[in-house]
Amino acid sequence: MVALTTLIVDDEKPAREELAYLLKSIPDVTVVGQARNGLEAVNFIREKSPDVVFLDVQMPGLDGFGVLKKLVDKKVKLPHIVFATAYDHYAVQAFEVHAVDYVLKPFDKARVSESIHRARRLTAAQPAGGQLETLLDQMRVRPTPPAKLLLKTQQRMLLIDAHDMVYATITEGLITIVTRDLDGMSNYRTLEELQAHLDPNCFWRVHRSYLVNINRIKEVIPWFKSTYQLRMDDRRQSEVPVSRAQTRRLREFLKL
Repeated sequence: MVALTTLIVDDEKPAREELAYLLKSIPDVTVVGQARNGLEAVNFIREKSPDVVFLDVQMPGLDGFGVLKKLVDKKVKLPHIVFATAYDHYAVQAFEVHAVDYVLKPFDKARVSESIHRARRLTAAQPAGGQLETLLDQMRVRPTPPAKLLLKTQQRMLLIDAHDMVYATITEGLITIVTRDLDGMSNYRTLEELQAHLDPNCFWRVHRSYLVNINRIKEVIPWFKSTYQLRMDDRRQSEVPVSRAQTRRLREFLKL
């Protein structure tokens, strides 16, 4: 059995502790560290070279994909990557960069064990990083966030700056984009598709039906059962719900 060293990267302490507990119960797996954010992860991987990294996708600042890009840019030998997150819409991107596996929160022991089994099999076949040799080329050709978004309104097709979008919402399969002064239909089919083409440091999926520009949040309103709504900076001062899954992240972000 191939012995493995692992690093856990997650901005939420309970998630790190849960995953560490599960990994420590698997034979010949050693948790050599925990990183609270992307920058800590990059430094740890560069200094300690763990075999496997359980990497959260969505973190403030440098997200999971940003960690991989930093490592590639710094020419650091890449470990085997297991993406660990609460959001299943990142799965396609995860496998595009040849991740070993993709596990969803809350973690399940059998599922985590399966990820370790895959990592062992790959480690025996080739050293860590071998399956990620094409990552640099893939990231270089990945489209950059668009400067403009198409917005259809009153039989007109307008181009707006991406950062002028206050929020987007989806209803019955149609996406509406709202700016400060107008709103209209988007040509994107899903919020996931739209989000993938926006700056991840500015746009946040606060609810399965809403994507907001964090620079356009005007007010945070306490709501039902310890949740919140966001009053946005559009002409209607729209109120956008924050899902339970995102409430903790909002509290941490705003120190609530």
